[in-house]
Amino acid sequence: METNIKENNVIQLTKVLSVAMQNQFAVGSFTPRATKMIAPILRAAQEKNSAVIVQTSEREQERYGINLTEFSREFYRVVQEENITIPAVLHLDHTKDFSVIAEAIEVGFTSVMIDASEHPFKKNIEITKTVVEYAHSKGVTVEAELGKLGTTDFIETDVDEELFTEPEEAKQFVEETGIDALAVSVGTSHGVYLVKDPKIDIERLIEIRTLTSVPLVLHGGSGTPSEMIKNAIQIPNGGISKVNIATDLEHTMLKTLNRENYVTEKEWSELPIETLTLVQNAVQNVVKEKIEHFLISSNSASYYV
Repeated sequence: METNIKENNVIQLTKVLSVAMQNQFAVGSFTPRATKMIAPILRAAQEKNSAVIVQTSEREQERYGINLTEFSREFYRVVQEENITIPAVLHLDHTKDFSVIAEAIEVGFTSVMIDASEHPFKKNIEITKTVVEYAHSKGVTVEAELGKLGTTDFIETDVDEELFTEPEEAKQFVEETGIDALAVSVGTSHGVYLVKDPKIDIERLIEIRTLTSVPLVLHGGSGTPSEMIKNAIQIPNGGISKVNIATDLEHTMLKTLNRENYVTEKEWSELPIETLTLVQNAVQNVVKEKIEHFLISSNSASYYV
């Protein structure tokens, strides 16, 4: 399989997040749900002079018909042809299958996430450590999850079960696995908040930060109030450094198309160019708003010079 040629500004997750952690902003990890929505994410980040992460996941390949090779190729095409100069990461989100992780690394992803959070603690460590050893040997960084996030869309996770991250376990998990970033469960959920409202446990987050040194990741960023996110980002010694945003983008896409059901890769390719452009512009505007008012990462690219 052909491996994409990496651009100089397409870098590892750790390099992006360590700077964010030091300067108390978060980098948005945006899920386009379709390869044709990669461009507006990168354009928005370029316009706001912000570091950015573009991601897809194992289950999205099945639901939307996404091919990792084509996803990667489109990412690098936009970076090159549209002269994207801000720091960018190509990330594989929630993935359980080692073969999918290996494929992503082969086709140019600079970061991967192994999600073994449904397993008992020791098994999670064992699985995660295996992925870390493999990915690091290829120069790729690894995110993992400890605790469980609830969900309403069942794209990232299988069940609507929530288990908060225990700070002492987080310390042991980081030390034994050698991961580069830790996704924590502190009160947010994947998908739409149908019943409960998000409420981030800041005290738990502070304790996790006190006991661990790696950048922390917040999944379930869509629908969470901006002030709540900002408080989580700006805790002492660097709080949340990466925030995953998927549902807000997809809702914008569907609203623009006046549709209720999700759109597959094949369907996107069959849309008239005028309609496609309209959706891309809407997504670009949402990403710009998130960067400026949600992540506090406008002009963050200047920190990487």
